[in-house]
Amino acid sequence: MQSIIVKTPSDLTVDWAQRVVNQHDSSIVVSKVAVVDVDVGTTTRIRLKVEHDAPQLIPEQWFVKLPSLSWQAKLITALPRLLHTEVRFYSEVTRPKALTIPALLAGQSQLGKGAVLVLSDITSTDAVPGNPRDALSLEQATAVVKQLAHFHAHYWDKPDYKQQYHWLAGSVRRVEDFLGSLLAVPLMQRGLKKAADLVPKTLHAQALYYAQHRSKAMRILMGNTQTMVHHDCHPGNLFWEQSKPGLLDWQLVRFGEGISDIAYFMATSLQPELRRSHERALVNIYTDCLQKEGVTGLDAEQLFERYRTHLVYPFEAMLVTLAIGGMMHLESNQELIRRTVAAVVDLDAFSALNKLYL
Repeated sequence: MQSIIVKTPSDLTVDWAQRVVNQHDSSIVVSKVAVVDVDVGTTTRIRLKVEHDAPQLIPEQWFVKLPSLSWQAKLITALPRLLHTEVRFYSEVTRPKALTIPALLAGQSQLGKGAVLVLSDITSTDAVPGNPRDALSLEQATAVVKQLAHFHAHYWDKPDYKQQYHWLAGSVRRVEDFLGSLLAVPLMQRGLKKAADLVPKTLHAQALYYAQHRSKAMRILMGNTQTMVHHDCHPGNLFWEQSKPGLLDWQLVRFGEGISDIAYFMATSLQPELRRSHERALVNIYTDCLQKEGVTGLDAEQLFERYRTHLVYPFEAMLVTLAIGGMMHLESNQELIRRTVAAVVDLDAFSALNKLYL
């Protein structure tokens, strides 16, 4: 297979696009490539218009992900090889039909050379990409919770999948966890300082205690039944085909506790007033969906307690994002900090976690 790995948007030429198309049908001829949009965050995301002579076979609107052009983001994402993981997810993981994701056109990953992911642009089918600052309605939240339940149920407590996709818990994840714990305290301190009044002073000591004991906290948060989880389910990583949600950005996919995705999603995607009114009902919907998919041994009250505990991670993730900079637009980052702080305070999440340290 010809290499399609490139470094910058300017490398996305007709010749490059032809190499992508050749993976499907070498008789198709690419005539023109135009960059429509470039967005730099944890990756560099490019929308392309690719003109060729078989649009009925291969879409002409592409979405390309390259390693980030932001040096701050690259420092955090390069060693754990997050884009490489996403390429493998799209290329190798067997997924349930209920999970809606963009179509894969091509992906390639090589150690030391980089990675590239080429997807069909969701906007070509009139889907609407989410924005990190979106505040979802109850109807939308219910649809996402149900899709996450279907996704989680497919892999729930199945050792064969964990063995088949062992790379999701391999050296790449160990590097990520090591760096996360090594840098937890300075990043938390910097995040709290930059967040200013967004985080009440009463949370600072608890947040720093969590950062100091992050390795132990991660073991606790991974301590229950395992399934495959998205691990970054905020509104900017969603898209909508009318009322049906889809999930984007699988760089952090791993095996973990399913309720962690629900906690991350609700803490970041719902306005606090809506979350307060409906979070118990949404956890119950999640439980019911899992049971209908054949998952046994569930207790909604116990799941809700785990939901409380897992709220500490989206809080940390949003503060670390702020501390590093260049990974999310500032206004969006600040809004998600506001929402996750409210969830942590409302549910006393750090106290719920601290009880499990004993």
